[in-house]
Amino acid sequence: MARTLKCVSYQEVSPVPTLTAAQRRAAARVEYDAFLAACPSRQVLTRISDKWVTLILVALARGPLRYSDLGRIIAGVSQKMLTQTLRTLERDGLISRTVTAGVPARVDYQLTQLGESLMPAVAAVKTWAEAHIGEIEASRAAYDRRAAGQ
Repeated sequence: MARTLKCVSYQEVSPVPTLTAAQRRAAARVEYDAFLAACPSRQVLTRISDKWVTLILVALARGPLRYSDLGRIIAGVSQKMLTQTLRTLERDGLISRTVTAGVPARVDYQLTQLGESLMPAVAAVKTWAEAHIGEIEASRAAYDRRAAGQ
């Protein structure tokens, strides 16, 4: 009988007295499967594949920035979307928010250690997209011409 991996959050757990808590946690991590809709790892993939998340993380990779700086750097992002995205990134532990008292109050955002650990992958995707956009646009145009000819 084939065994299907289940998401840790939804699997039945029967305690095994011979395993330490650290060993049980390590075994549970192996069972995360992003192909399952209910798995939390899929939510992480959904989050980090968002264009605003990618652009915010890349902007913050240069160092701490104020909200207004992020709004200027990231062309096209609305205040509402920037605020929502910053909140979700803070909730996920990828960025931190620091408020400095003053008139007006100063709010800075920066990558956390967890956010910095994600940067090699995010930066690679951004670099790849910039390097291959010409090929992608050519492919889209060819596809559209073929589709229009049908």
